[in-house]
Amino acid sequence: MSYQEIIYEVEDRVATITLNRPETLNAFTETMIQEWADALQRAQRDDNVWVVVVTGAGRGFCSGGNVKGFAYAAEQEAPPLHTQRNHMRYGVHQVPRAVAQLDKPYIAAVNGPAAGAGMDMASMADIRIASDRAKFVMSYINMGLVTGDGGAYYLPRIVGLSKAYELMWFGEPIDAYEALRIGYVSHVVPHEQFPQFVKDYARKLASKPPIAVQLIKRAVRKGLSTDLDNTLDFLEWAMLICRSTEDAKEGPRAWREKRPPVFTGR
Repeated sequence: MSYQEIIYEVEDRVATITLNRPETLNAFTETMIQEWADALQRAQRDDNVWVVVVTGAGRGFCSGGNVKGFAYAAEQEAPPLHTQRNHMRYGVHQVPRAVAQLDKPYIAAVNGPAAGAGMDMASMADIRIASDRAKFVMSYINMGLVTGDGGAYYLPRIVGLSKAYELMWFGEPIDAYEALRIGYVSHVVPHEQFPQFVKDYARKLASKPPIAVQLIKRAVRKGLSTDLDNTLDFLEWAMLICRSTEDAKEGPRAWREKRPPVFTGR
């Protein structure tokens, strides 16, 4: 699939998805959503991709949906509800569903504003790294709407229940340093150093044994959705798989030889 509204690049086992509508702060369209979901699925299928990064072109990460379109639609007569029942399922929800199938590390490199659904999209990532120019706002409430793209699921798991309510009910922006204070982002980086920091961070993560990394991600997700016994059963299975890999031999070998390990994903 060729892309019109995103850029997809793979280098050093890192796939980077760049949202590429800078003139709108990367507000998404139907085309962008389809391309974004396709790129996530492509990265999942590619054994040469060990880490996935999403970022925005220009000065914004993602400003969410088309607010002008919302304003116009609000003035029109709404079509019957039954005709809209799959509107989000086959639209914007393609991205969170693709993220849910991605067992590789997924990093949001938030280079600028992330608003409304744009903040939801950042919340779906496993790790968020912010430029010091980043801002975050759950702006749905200011439009009379609910968070539509997974924010109600992800945000409480990141910042806790009360803070998530506060962010969603008040709809007030926070800067990168407040996002760091509440645990929403893992790192805040001066904007001039931001691209190199993200690249180095992703490369470092991509140097780790990918089978173990992916099974850790699956185990954490399992632990969030089930009880201890089921999680332990999963971990026993995951440990057996890891022990069967060449990487599980390379790690101890490199430790004995006092050198950095070189993992191959086998």
